[in-house]
Amino acid sequence: MAGILHLDTNVLIFGLDPTHALRAQLLQWRAAGERIEVSAMAWAEFRCGPVSSATLLAWEQVLDREVIAMDRSIAERASDLFNLSGRRSRSLPDCLIAATAIHAGARLATLNPGDFERLTGHGLVLART
Repeated sequence: MAGILHLDTNVLIFGLDPTHALRAQLLQWRAAGERIEVSAMAWAEFRCGPVSSATLLAWEQVLDREVIAMDRSIAERASDLFNLSGRRSRSLPDCLIAATAIHAGARLATLNPGDFERLTGHGLVLART
């Protein structure tokens, strides 16, 4: 099913590693015509690194659009998700990533589905990794 796929930070970390199984999944998504995007929150977390300039350039070539900026609508949805999901400490970044995916009508690819499953009842769709 081709559509829009947003990447969680951990997918950015491991997705280009030729020894990681996620690399093959990423290639399958591309072959299936998935449009691959990333939220500003996930991109910021990823760039906190350490990450090489070569890796940054490689991801910029993989991503189909610019990094998706956060606007008021995404910020408000993220705060709603945070409040609806129990106001868990340190979960706001995950809520921002999820809100961006929901806003874009995208599925979210993550290696940590447990961080996001509580948000699926509020519109988030997880991609199988």
